[in-house]
Amino acid sequence: MTALHAVMASPIGELTLLADGGALAAVYMENHKRGPARELLGTRVELDDDAVCGAGDAAAAGREVAPGREASAAAVLARTRDQLAEYFAGERREFDLPMAPAGNPFRQQVWALLQEIPYGETRSYGDLARQLGDRNLAQAVGSANARNPVSIIIPCHRVVGAAGALTGYAGGLARKHFLLGLEDPRRIQDALF
Repeated sequence: MTALHAVMASPIGELTLLADGGALAAVYMENHKRGPARELLGTRVELDDDAVCGAGDAAAAGREVAPGREASAAAVLARTRDQLAEYFAGERREFDLPMAPAGNPFRQQVWALLQEIPYGETRSYGDLARQLGDRNLAQAVGSANARNPVSIIIPCHRVVGAAGALTGYAGGLARKHFLLGLEDPRRIQDALF
């Protein structure tokens, strides 16, 4: 594995972006439930406006790294940062990034369904279970949703309880509320009045 990570500022706090090779593997928030140990994040790189700095740090630290894979991972991190910035500015509704989140086949299936939930809309765990063909899978869907490593981009924040109530979120309910309000400002109004 030639993992690289970068940290970016956002309206919901620092986000840690993790890429391996040419694909995004994770987006973690500060105090993320089920986040990885720091040593599993790989080499940290600093992203600036024109280039990725520090991509050679792994080699300097004595590790042999395939330069092509490392450069590819750094490019994915820069694209992720740019697209997330556009999302938070209200200029992006869909992400166009190569992704490779680690998970078993059931989780991958749930994460694929999450990506079908349109911007500004929500689905319940039961809705997703029915899409999978078995309404009794709602708890399993919730477990897979909770283990989504690519927060925001694979929009697990768009999944709510059966009656529309905000339920658990690895980044915390305040962040989930913020993200849903960013996508549909009426949600914030409805919560206030």
